[in-house]
Amino acid sequence: MHPSKTETIARIRRNFHLLTHMPGISGYVISILILSVALTITGCSSTPAKQITRDDAAVFGKPDKQTRTQTAISKHYFSWKGTPYELGGLSKSGIDCSGFVHVTFRDIFKKKIPRTTELLAKSGKHITKKALKFGDLVFFKTSRRVRHVGIYIDNGKFIHASSSRGVMTSSLNSSYWSQRYWKAQRMK
Repeated sequence: MHPSKTETIARIRRNFHLLTHMPGISGYVISILILSVALTITGCSSTPAKQITRDDAAVFGKPDKQTRTQTAISKHYFSWKGTPYELGGLSKSGIDCSGFVHVTFRDIFKKKIPRTTELLAKSGKHITKKALKFGDLVFFKTSRRVRHVGIYIDNGKFIHASSSRGVMTSSLNSSYWSQRYWKAQRMK
């Protein structure tokens, strides 16, 4: 047996609150929702947070060089993300893998490094895969004669200009890249 219209309205009024937003616009909200919102707002309203002073900042210090490098490379990457691949390219209309590395080091570190993957692979200090740090170069053998380069960022990931998808992030542990990993170099 279904409850009558009067019983249904009475139940709604017991468990819901009528809210009027603007004249002519209203709706019902379950009472428990109003209570939880009120408690949340009350719980959040305390004395204002203390302003950070120079003395406080001195305790924490400036971000270290590694943090600044990570931030700079991340911003640089997002400004290039999705740029299409173009062999020999050095602009946002098209760039290749070594060009992306070259432009990144030029713009972030103000450092002139070789333009080609072949010369990059001979530059810097060789490091093991386990020793990789943010900003190190990772090299791959994609075929018998072709080489590919990217910049290691963290957690097994690197940024690069992919010939099929442009500037992007990939994982060293993916089935494709793990089979083609060749070596790593530290340029700094």
